[in-house]
Amino acid sequence: MKLNLILVAAVMLLSGCVTGTRSIDLGPPAYQGDKKSSGSVYIGSITDSRAFEAKPASPSTPSVDGDLSKTPKEKLNSLIGRQRNGYGKAMGDVALPAGVTVQNEMRDLLTAGLQARGYTVTQDKNAPVTMSVDIEKFWAWFSPGVWAVSFESNLQCKINVSNKGKTKELNVVGYGLNKGQVASDANWSLTYQRAFEDFLKNFDKALDDAGL
Repeated sequence: MKLNLILVAAVMLLSGCVTGTRSIDLGPPAYQGDKKSSGSVYIGSITDSRAFEAKPASPSTPSVDGDLSKTPKEKLNSLIGRQRNGYGKAMGDVALPAGVTVQNEMRDLLTAGLQARGYTVTQDKNAPVTMSVDIEKFWAWFSPGVWAVSFESNLQCKINVSNKGKTKELNVVGYGLNKGQVASDANWSLTYQRAFEDFLKNFDKALDDAGL
């Protein structure tokens, strides 16, 4: 009996706060690639095309705490995960700070990758290179355990690049894994930082393959 109580307490502790909305402040990591380019790039439209489900079978599928059909698109744009209790039941939302969306985060991430490569990101729509972006995945989740919690995050976007009249499509992904002792803001943030780093490396390679 005592062992069971200890295990239940441990699971509750590892799960952390699961009610309400947890706000996580993200940002692109410091990144320095080994390729050097020059010129200006304009990042145009960035669309959030993630597919939310009301009661998904997997925690890696975006969902919302509440009625999905009545959740405004503006709110969905800010959601990046779901909290879960010690038994894996979906609870409160994990969101970006007020006024920040996944489109903002992706723009900052792409800007960091381009600048590390030597490009200047401009507001000039007539820049030699232009990009439009479709976000397909931007989500984190955790799998509760007795003594540790596994945090995972997936990023995926489709980038249409126009360069000298020619268009190419880049598919870039990023994955992050972090094993922590409690569902804290820091552990949520760390899994995203690792996904961001992986995404930037893959973005760099995609630009290489595209001759950019």
